[in-house]
Amino acid sequence: MAEFLAEYALAIAMVVALLVGIFTGYPVAFLLGGLGIAFAFIGDIPIPFLGTVGSRIFGGVIENWLMIAIPLFVFMGLMLERSGVARRLLLTLQRLFGRTPGGLAISVAILGVVMAASTGIIGASVVMLGLLALPVMMKQGYRAEMACGVIAASGTLGILIPPSIMLVLMGSILQISVGALFKAALLPGLLLGVLYVAYLLITAWIKPEWAPLADPDAHDADDTPLALALLRDLLGPVLLITAVLGSIMAGIATPTEAAAIGALGSLLLALAMRSLDYITLRDAVRETSRTSAMILFVVIGATCFSVVFKRLGGDYMIEEMITGTGLGPYGLLLLIMGLIFVLGFFLEWIEISFVVLPLVAPVVELLDFGLGLSGQGLLVWFAILVAINLQTSFLTPPFGYALFYLKGITEGQIGIGTIYLSIIPFVLLQLIGLTLCIVFPSLVLWLPGLMP
Repeated sequence: MAEFLAEYALAIAMVVALLVGIFTGYPVAFLLGGLGIAFAFIGDIPIPFLGTVGSRIFGGVIENWLMIAIPLFVFMGLMLERSGVARRLLLTLQRLFGRTPGGLAISVAILGVVMAASTGIIGASVVMLGLLALPVMMKQGYRAEMACGVIAASGTLGILIPPSIMLVLMGSILQISVGALFKAALLPGLLLGVLYVAYLLITAWIKPEWAPLADPDAHDADDTPLALALLRDLLGPVLLITAVLGSIMAGIATPTEAAAIGALGSLLLALAMRSLDYITLRDAVRETSRTSAMILFVVIGATCFSVVFKRLGGDYMIEEMITGTGLGPYGLLLLIMGLIFVLGFFLEWIEISFVVLPLVAPVVELLDFGLGLSGQGLLVWFAILVAINLQTSFLTPPFGYALFYLKGITEGQIGIGTIYLSIIPFVLLQLIGLTLCIVFPSLVLWLPGLMP
């Protein structure tokens, strides 16, 4: 043990400094890049080596054609969020499930799935669902724990269900097909939606006071027949989802090209909804720039951190720690999943993806799980497991961003303790979904195998 600590002292110090720095509230992008440069000097790394960091940033990040998909998908999501599609669809779903126990909560979960496949922007999704549904649910008499939990969990589905920004970045990090990741993530994402709905139905049946039925005399001004209203409000999102995901899965377009189709489609949809004006377009472009810059800045900082960390022996340290446990392939997989789950309490998915994935992926690629997969196929399965795991990082305190988005919406009417309690069942459901995808790999691999 003493030899291990002595050999990897600087790599260990680098990880400790990162965790301490995060708790100070210092911007993570600057923290990652600053630690990389600082430890390059502390570790007496030759100055010319830092030139390779710049080359890696420009060659692997700035010039990466795949990265163009990020601002395009962000813009698509923001335009849809402002188009009014979600509000109309929620009202229609509420009419559909109005006499079902927990019907409004189920409507929120289904809307979360639909908008996840259309937007993929966590902050926008949680805020949108919260503003639309939370006041109605509280007025209807829902328990705050159920209302907050379903809004926060459904709003985070966009990070997993394609088109997902996280999957785009994972494809770039692991050098695997983003199209294959999109196909592999579809069924697990829908599985989580089904688990949410099943939980809501069971809870509403066992504890009807948690999810009271709506007042039968209360109705929306929309007198459109329900079937026509569903067709009207689902048509736009379904066409957009089909255009984006269908073109990728059919091999017609690359993810970047499909993102451009989605961005144009969201503009046309907003125009059809008569919600496209200068202010809406300006705000969407401005928010797209901010979100894309934040992601790109973290990617640059994480690249600097990981290059120096590897130079200090960090990759060998991780490999030795993992393989030295004496566990079998599945034991090592569970160990890695547990590590990522714990890191999700403190780090964002971007940092975990760019710092942890490059270190553990080579180890996983050499493991034999008896699935008869190639290295690329194994990495696709592993990446989706990580993606499901990382979805919980938006919900787990103390740094679950979905919780703070929701807290801001409530304007002090619901305490943070209640919000923390509300997400416990949904985190457990996500872990159940993760377990099912580990035990039954076909949930992840069936669609990529069907549509190679």
